[in-house]
Amino acid sequence: MITVRRLAAAAVLAALACISEPSTSTAAPATDDAPFLRAIHQGNMAEIAAGLNAGKSATAACVRKVGATLVTDHRKLDADVVALARKLHVTLPASVSPAQEKATTRVQAKAGKRGYNTAWLANEATGHIETLALIDRELKSGGNSQVKAAAQAARPVVAHHLELIRACQGRRS
Repeated sequence: MITVRRLAAAAVLAALACISEPSTSTAAPATDDAPFLRAIHQGNMAEIAAGLNAGKSATAACVRKVGATLVTDHRKLDADVVALARKLHVTLPASVSPAQEKATTRVQAKAGKRGYNTAWLANEATGHIETLALIDRELKSGGNSQVKAAAQAARPVVAHHLELIRACQGRRS
C-alpha cells in the first residue's frame, strides 16, 4: 500500500520544475492528474512533519540531518505543488491522510526510545520508494503535460532523499 505521505513528497519535488516557467495561457483542469497532486501535497505535509519530528526526537546526527533536508526540500516543493494545483484548478486537502497520521503516530511513539532512529528511517525509506512508484505511474499514464513535467523534475530529488536515508540506515547510528 502506497502511503500518501511518500507520494506527496515526490509530487512536490516534481512541481518545482513546472512552476518555474510562467504560463502565457490559462491551463485546463488536470482532472486525471488531480489525485497525483493531492497525494503529493499530503506527502509533502507528512514529510515536513516527519522531518521536524526527527529534529526533536532523533538521537543520531544522521537522522536529524536527513530530517532537516526533508523539511527544506518539501517546503519548497509543496509551495510549487500548491501553485500548480491552483493554476490547474485542483483543490488540495488541508491535512495528511489518516494512514499518514497513523504512521507518524507509530514513529513518534518511539521518541526517546532506542528504536526511534531505526523506525523513522524505515518509515522514510518505505515512503520514498512508494513515492518513486507513484511518480513513475504519473510519468507513464498522466494526462497533463505540466503535471508530468513536475513529476519528472521531482524524481531525482526523491531518489536523492532515498539515497540519503539508505546511507543513514547503513551507519546504524
